[in-house]
Formats: sequence, structure tokens, C-alpha cells
Amino acid sequence: MEVKRAEKVVIVGSGLGGISAAISLAQEGFQVQMYEKNDRIGGKLNFLTEKGYTFDLGPSILTLPHLFEDLFSRSGRKLSDYVSIRTLRPHWRNFFEDGTVIDLLPEPEAMALEAEKAGEDPAAVRGFLKYSGELYDLVDSGYFQQGLDDSRDFRKFYGLLQFPKFDLFRSMHGSVCRHLKSPYMRNIFDFFIKYVGSSALRAPAFMNCLPTIQFRYDLWYADGGMYNIARGLGRLMEELGIEVNLRSEVTTIGSSGDRVTHLELENGRKVEADIVVSNMEVIPAYRRLLNEDEPFMRKLRKFEPACSGLVLDLGLDRKYPQLAHHNFFFSGDQHDHFTSVFQKRVLPRDPTIYLVAASRTDPTVAPEGCDCLKILPHIPYIREDAPISRAEYMEFKELILDKLERMGLEDLRKSVVFEHVWTPEDILQNYYSNKGSIYGVVSDRFRNFAFKAPKRSTRYGNLYFVGGSVNPGGGMPMVVLSGRNAARMISEDHPV
Repeated sequence: MEVKRAEKVVIVGSGLGGISAAISLAQEGFQVQMYEKNDRIGGKLNFLTEKGYTFDLGPSILTLPHLFEDLFSRSGRKLSDYVSIRTLRPHWRNFFEDGTVIDLLPEPEAMALEAEKAGEDPAAVRGFLKYSGELYDLVDSGYFQQGLDDSRDFRKFYGLLQFPKFDLFRSMHGSVCRHLKSPYMRNIFDFFIKYVGSSALRAPAFMNCLPTIQFRYDLWYADGGMYNIARGLGRLMEELGIEVNLRSEVTTIGSSGDRVTHLELENGRKVEADIVVSNMEVIPAYRRLLNEDEPFMRKLRKFEPACSGLVLDLGLDRKYPQLAHHNFFFSGDQHDHFTSVFQKRVLPRDPTIYLVAASRTDPTVAPEGCDCLKILPHIPYIREDAPISRAEYMEFKELILDKLERMGLEDLRKSVVFEHVWTPEDILQNYYSNKGSIYGVVSDRFRNFAFKAPKRSTRYGNLYFVGGSVNPGGGMPMVVLSGRNAARMISEDHPV
């Protein structure tokens, strides 16, 4: 294919994948313009402030901060001059129905005590984390750093002799059980799959690389709320001369033959482009912006959405001292939780609940003496064939509150002075994610073996994708990688 000199890149959406691509491309000398339908950048990295409470509506855990640092260092700057971050202890606090409470901590001696509390041999936890670290190093060397997109890329980079190291014939859960015997520890390490919104029963075993992201590189918080990461990156974009257009919804990506040519905005404006980068997910972008035909769309079915969630934000007039910054309230039957959400695709009867009490670390996010809680159970993405009504979501919310009150947050309902709820429909409306998914594409060994869509379009030579629906997948550091790797592709395909 003849290489065309590129002069202008336009980016659809300003999530972290789009921001990462914009910064990386500007650093390579491209002219970059960004178009965002909402009134601030960040995509799902979003916030809500009300009555003195500040909530992270989207991501609330920062991992692998060196990937963010890289965006700044390539411009001769330091992340610390733009965003203040700190490590958290414990990483998580885990609550079980029988009253057992187990913390996750990266220090081996402290973690050994928690393992013993769970009835697990500390040597087994160390062995599992060694296995996880070996998987991480393997996955990181190619899939993450090289931006591998499909099985052909994998064969070329790794070679067939490396494939057995990926533990290909087990599920994530199967390999957790091979190393760990305690039901508490099995549940905890199974639920690292939360980072990508999938099921440990169906994700491939190499997803057990996820604990290393936390145990080796620590778990972090951005002071003042996670949205300060977006603010810091926004400052960097401004300094690099990237044009950011807010409240500018893209309605069409125009094309001619095998190339995209321009954007059309909701206000009727037409924006010419040499290259287009879509931070809108792959399937919604092809359907909504490019109006592709059904035979083409059927080829994308294997990129099924990851799960959605019920986002419940509560401002309280009291504190719950037993909470850490990050907490998990586990299902009594996590197998049933995974099966309900990811196979039956129904609301779980007893979900595992993620609960953030950021005021435990940061007193600026709630009035003095008060807690602000973000509560997030995973639930199915939107099904057109079996829609869940808002009334059913609200019934599910009450089930969640019942569970939390039962597991130690006494009189929670009586303590609420502010409440905000988002259902999958709200997530869809705000971000145009595929069927209200939070994490992009599911990691499922039977559907896609955890591969997401490729970053380079299979139909248009100058269209690229970033974000959670492309490799390497969902989560803040992964979408930052997708943007960086897509920018590298563009630089190679379209030299300046």
C-alpha cells in the first residue's frame, strides 16, 4: 500500500485512549484535533460533585502509573508536576458473609498474616504470585508493549514454543484453584477479573497476570479525586497545541472507498481528516458513525461487550470506620454470581459488590465526619431481547443496600443525605458504549480468547481505534497503552 504523508489527525472522543493517542501523535509532530460530545474530557473517567461530596463516577483505582508518566516524560515533563498520586494501604479490604475480613497488602510479611487468617498456606500465595508474575512478564513483553492484535501477531512475536507458558488449557478460575485451597483466597483472586469486567470461570488462565499489576507496581489514588488525572492530561494537551472541541458530537465518519475522509458534527459542520482515530468503541462506531452493513457487523460478534454495572453514589452523614478506601463484599456463591451475569445475563441474586470510600484517604471529597460511598456491583450489559426495566434496577439497588446493611453497614439507608444512581442505560446514553458496557470487550476463552478488536480498521486504511474495545482492553493503563500503540502504528503507516 502506498504510504501517504499525513498532515491532520482527528480523534472522535476524549476518553483516556483518545487522550493518550492525541498526546503521542502530537509528540510525533502530527496536527491533532479532538471532538467530544460531552462538556469535559475524560470519557468514563468522570466525576460528580454535589452537596460537598465528590464521587468518581468511573475508574477509581490507578495502577501502572509509569504508563501515565511516559506520556509526560516524552515531552520532557513529570507526572508529579500535573497530578499528585499516593499509594494505598491496604489495597483492598474483603468482607465475607461469615464475618471474615481479609486485607490485600503487597508486603510479603503482612500478606502472609492475612493468608493465615484465611486458612491459606502463605507459601501457596507466594507461589501463586510467582506464577502471576511470570504470566505478566510474558504478556507485557508482547501483548502490552508491542501492541499485538491477533493470533498471527502472537505467533510471529512469541513463537509456538512460548505458547504453553500462557497456561492455555485452563480458565482463570481453574488455575486459581490449582494454586490456592482457601475459598476466601480463591474468591479474592478470582475477582481480579473485575479490572476487565469479565468472568473468572470463562476468562483464560493468563488473565491471572492481573494481580501482579497491583502486587508488583502498587495501587494508587489521585489526590482530590481520580478526575485530576484527566485535568493533568488536559493541561499537557493544551501545552502541546492539541485542539480540543467540547460539546461537539460526531454523527458521521465519511468515507470514500477504503478510506475515511471527514467527520460530520451534530451542528452540521464538516471536518476534513487525513487520519481518523475513534475512541468510540468499535461496534458502536461502525454501526452509528459509519453505518456498516449487517454482513460486516456479524464478523464483530465475537467482540461481545464486557459487563455493565449499577453505579450507586451515596453521601452519608456519618463514617463507617471498618471500611478501607477500596472494599469488596463477596457473594456467598461467587460461581452463581459469575454465571448469572455472564452466561444467563440476568441480575444476580447475591452479587459481589465493589465499594469505594475515598474519604478514608482524602478528606476533601466529603464534609467533615461524613463518608461518600461509590457502590458498584457488576450486572449484565443491555439485552434488546430481554430488557431490564428501571424499576427492576431500583429493586436490585434495594437488594444491594440490604446486603451491605446485613454485612456491617448498619442503618446505611438512614445515613444517606444524597443519592445518585446510574443504570446501564445511563452509561450507554453518556458514553455510547456497546450496550452499556463499562469495560469494553469481554475476555472470554470460548468467544475471543481474550482478544479485543484490532486497533487498525480492517475496512479503512486510515481509520484506527483506541479504548477498551481494542487490544489490550479495558482499564485506565490498558487504554493508555492502546492510544500509545495506535499512535505508533499511525507513525509507521503514515510517516510525517
